[in-house]
Amino acid sequence: MSVSVGIDVGGTFTDLAAVGADGHVETRKVLSTPGDQSEGVAASLAALGAAPRTVGRVAHGTTVVTNLLLERRGARVALCATAGASDLLELRRQERASLYDLSVHHPPPLVARDHVVAVRERRDARGVQIALTADEAARVADDIAALAPDIVVVSLLHAYEDDAHEQMLAAAIAARLPGVDVVCGAAVLPEIREFERTTTAVAEGYARPRVATYLDHLSRRLADGGYPAPEVMTSGGGMRTAAEAAVSAASLALSGPAGGVVGAAAVLRAAGLDRALTIDIGGTSADAGLILDGEPLVEPGGAVAGVPIALPRVLVETVSAGGGSIAWIDDGGALRVGPRSAGAVPGPAAFGRGGTLPTVTDAQITLGNLDAARLSGGVQLDADAARRVVGALAARLGATPERTAAAIVSIADAEMARALRRVSVERGIDPRGCALVAFGGGGPLHACALADLLGMRSILVPPFAGVLSALGLAIAPERRDAAMSVMRLAGALDAAWFATELPALANRAIGARVAARHAWHARVRYAGQGHELDVPCAPSDDSTVFMSRFAHMHQARYGFVLDRPVEVVALRVAALGEPVPVKFTADGASAEAIVGPRVVTLSDATMVIAAGWTARPLAVGGWMVERA
Repeated sequence: MSVSVGIDVGGTFTDLAAVGADGHVETRKVLSTPGDQSEGVAASLAALGAAPRTVGRVAHGTTVVTNLLLERRGARVALCATAGASDLLELRRQERASLYDLSVHHPPPLVARDHVVAVRERRDARGVQIALTADEAARVADDIAALAPDIVVVSLLHAYEDDAHEQMLAAAIAARLPGVDVVCGAAVLPEIREFERTTTAVAEGYARPRVATYLDHLSRRLADGGYPAPEVMTSGGGMRTAAEAAVSAASLALSGPAGGVVGAAAVLRAAGLDRALTIDIGGTSADAGLILDGEPLVEPGGAVAGVPIALPRVLVETVSAGGGSIAWIDDGGALRVGPRSAGAVPGPAAFGRGGTLPTVTDAQITLGNLDAARLSGGVQLDADAARRVVGALAARLGATPERTAAAIVSIADAEMARALRRVSVERGIDPRGCALVAFGGGGPLHACALADLLGMRSILVPPFAGVLSALGLAIAPERRDAAMSVMRLAGALDAAWFATELPALANRAIGARVAARHAWHARVRYAGQGHELDVPCAPSDDSTVFMSRFAHMHQARYGFVLDRPVEVVALRVAALGEPVPVKFTADGASAEAIVGPRVVTLSDATMVIAAGWTARPLAVGGWMVERA
């Protein structure tokens, strides 16, 4: 029997879900080990207790890249950029970090200005204006060598159209610095916009050495235990082998959160629904997502820790509002929650691991919403310690502990509700027409309050709610992406173009592998616009069908269409393997409907049913909670 294991490493807990050949699911939860994430991975496998020979797949979601970007602990990068365009990382897009707060600044670039080498070469719309010569390539290679970088990034203007100059310079640097990896911008992102292409390539270079080291260390640790090498979840919601992930580090920036949305989509489809908002509330943060037509919404990029990464990613909006988020009083005397978190060590005061500051978890215990003696993961709860730290904060505010605890939870709820609005309303989706899939250890705890804030009337608490991200990893298919620049008017693309170019791009994505299905998207805009929409397309399309689809999407998103030519900027494909089949089953809870107010302890989470809400068990497991 071959078991597919998914392991999600979070800031507080490491979750494991194992799916057998018959679709049966086993779950485990252990405390994370921030100093070495692989220790938590090994501990979760030990807790599973399955013979290594029965494990055919270990699928891993990691926060390594996110942590590197947040903490600025990546590699020392040297950047080669076209002379006259070497300040791209500082100039950015000239947008403010905060529209109304002039004291807020963007985080510093990942590459300092003294580590950027200007390259005398230039091409523009007319073609090559200044050719890159062998002497110039040698001079740049010498200047790069003097900086002694860990890794080199080459990002030259208009390489999306023809990357011969990037390849020539990369070869010269590789010859001058044998053993030092060179990342080419056009290989990472072959699309227009030099800033996004450069910053994405820099993020790849910044994270790649540490990611490669971590995955090599994890692979060795698993091999020593008799387990297969890990597969790694990408930001786009699919799996890659460890070897592939080691050279595509930028695509792992949202590795962990993506697994949760994939798992939520699988449960949603099993329950017969196709549209939902998702909220994954863990110990350190909360992640909001969106599912349309039964699939996670995948967008072409966004910022992670202030670093734009223009690669496909499952839409996830992360806020610092997890169970471990610390409550504090600011200089003006106002109560605040987060962004600091107690994490796994020392954790909330209730964990009894040395935490002395009040957290959201401590507030929930004070309110009586967490009445279990211990959490899954082996954490014994100390309710007296929770009430003590919340009471100390309440004394400073001149309020009762219960009122202070309620305020802490309300502040966290408001922050999460804002994230849910950003992933829905800002994309033309009315939350009131969606279900709310609530998971993670704290999702079912906050779900009714969040639904009330958004005017939503139905909540799906899935089976295995506390470890759903790990389950999403275990069942996620393999995914490989490829992209190409197009930059042509849609009206000039006939049926033969779609029938030829789309399959050719799919072949580039999978190489010698076999894909179960492909999903093509074109990045499309009206001529003159500065932004694009991702429009689905297929080899059977022609320009008329394609432009009609774009007009419909533009109307839905922005409320209008224009009488202007339509331009195709780029084409992308995702080649997907077969998902692992899973059997969703009830978690042993009562088969009767429950009317709120009520607190229900599930196998791996706690569900709060507020007054005016009713929960009924589902045949696929989990609960449907609806407003009366």
